Amino acid sequence: MHSSMKNILALAIYAGEIMLKNGAETYRVEDTIIRICHAYNIPYVESFVTPTGIFVSVDNKNNDTEAFTFIKRIQFRSIDLNKISQVNNFSRKLATSYLSVEEGMNILKSIDTLPKYPRMLKIIGAGFASSFFGLLLGATYNDFFSSFFIALIIYIAVSFVDRLHSNLFIQNFIGGAIAALLAILSVNINLGINIDKIIISSIMILVPGVAITNAIRDYISGELLSGVARSAEAIIVAVSIAVGVGAVMNTWIYIFGGI
Repeated sequence: MHSSMKNILALAIYAGEIMLKNGAETYRVEDTIIRICHAYNIPYVESFVTPTGIFVSVDNKNNDTEAFTFIKRIQFRSIDLNKISQVNNFSRKLATSYLSVEEGMNILKSIDTLPKYPRMLKIIGAGFASSFFGLLLGATYNDFFSSFFIALIIYIAVSFVDRLHSNLFIQNFIGGAIAALLAILSVNINLGINIDKIIISSIMILVPGVAITNAIRDYISGELLSGVARSAEAIIVAVSIAVGVGAVMNTWIYIFGGI
């Protein structure tokens, strides 16, 4: 019985880990873990999830067995809504049809290893997302093309720094600095016209939209601790982008006397 409960707990934790490291809201992760444990007839489940950790206790209320508590640390997070949706569907499927723990674990492993979008497609997508946002701000076609190519470079640079496991502040500082430097250069060589619109549209791919959205949803669902953590993450990202842009612009003005 001990072994069975441990395996079920490992399955539930694995599902929660996949969701949390791919950007799911904490209340959704807690709900998924509880659903999976209840599907295997574990009557007592307590789940507490933060953006960086999962804490779960299970007990079948039988005096002959001990309660189990498991803690899982989540160090690296990204965004993959497809995997979140797949695990969400998996937990609901368990409530209506029986799967062995081994079958469930195999399904989760296949979800965890689902391929992401091709790298080239993501790079080009980043370029179009930034440049079209510039048009909404009133950017010219010269600014449009400048923003497109600057966003490509930012995405490649930030992805490279991310693979080095650097922290959020460094990644976004570098992204902001590249946006400001290339925007100034593009205007000085007459490729772009409006520095402000080029910079704003170029850094749109760095703006923590998912973190802000998840923070609000966590607040609304009563997950105040997670909401505060997500808000702090969004603020740190916003400040690091601003510091990167401001550092380059101030340095340029100090050296050349103006932009």
